[in-house]
Amino acid sequence: MAQSDQSQGSTARLYRMVLPDHLCPSGLKSKWLLESKGYAVEDHPLRTRAEVDAFKTEHDVETTPQTFFGDKRIGGYTDLRAYFGKKVPGKDDLTYRPVIAIFAVAFLTALAISWAALGMFDALRTAEWFIATAMVLLGLQKLRDVESFSTMFLNYDLLARKWVPYGYIYPYAETLAGLLMLAGALMWLSVPIALFIGTIGAASVFKAVYLDRRELKCACVGGDTKVPLGFVSLTENLMMILMAVWMLVKPMIMTVSGGH
Repeated sequence: MAQSDQSQGSTARLYRMVLPDHLCPSGLKSKWLLESKGYAVEDHPLRTRAEVDAFKTEHDVETTPQTFFGDKRIGGYTDLRAYFGKKVPGKDDLTYRPVIAIFAVAFLTALAISWAALGMFDALRTAEWFIATAMVLLGLQKLRDVESFSTMFLNYDLLARKWVPYGYIYPYAETLAGLLMLAGALMWLSVPIALFIGTIGAASVFKAVYLDRRELKCACVGGDTKVPLGFVSLTENLMMILMAVWMLVKPMIMTVSGGH
C-alpha cells in the first residue's frame, strides 16, 4: 500500500554498495526513486567488503541497498517500490508488454520506411512493411536463444511435436520470410514459407488455447517470454497468412486495376 509521507523535505537514509569493482544498480535506483519522490537522501556508500559485511551483521539483513526513514527500515529497492505503491512484477507474472513494444516499433518503422521510400505515408505499403517488419523483429527475438524457444515451442506446436527440428528451423524461417517480403524479393520462396509456418502456427495455437483450454506461455517473443499464449500468438500467425495470401493476389489485383 502506498504511504502518505510524500512531503518535500523528508529525509531518507540510504546504505548502498559502492565498491571499486562494483557499483550496485539497485542502490542507484533507490537513490533516484527517493529523490524523485522529494526526499533528501542521506547517502551512506559502503566502499569495502568489510563495511558491507559489518552493515549486514549490524542490521541483520542479507542484501544491500537498505533504506531507512528515521528508525524504520524499509528494505531494498523492491521494498521501496512497494512502499511507494509501485507494482513490483514477479518473475512469473504474465505480460503483453514485450509483444506490444514489438508491434509498436514495427508500425513506426513501417511509417519511417514509407516516408523515406515514397515521401508520403501510403496506407497499403505501410501495412505490408508493418507485417514484414513485425515478422523480422519477432524472428529476431526467437533467434536470441533458439534452444529456449524450441523448448517452449514444443509445448503446443503440432508440427514440432512430430518433428523436433522444426522448432529450431522456425526462427530462421520467420526472419527470412519477413526480410524477403520487406525487400519485395524472391516471393516464390517467402510466400510459401510464411503461408506454411503461419497456418501450422495458427492451428497449433487454436487447438491448445481454444479447444484444449490449456494455459501456456507463448514462445512468440522468445523462450524466456512471459506473454500468455492466446490471441497475440494467433494474431502473429494470422498476419503471416494474410501477408502470404496478399502477396499471391497482389500482382493480379494490380494488373486488373492498372497499378504498378
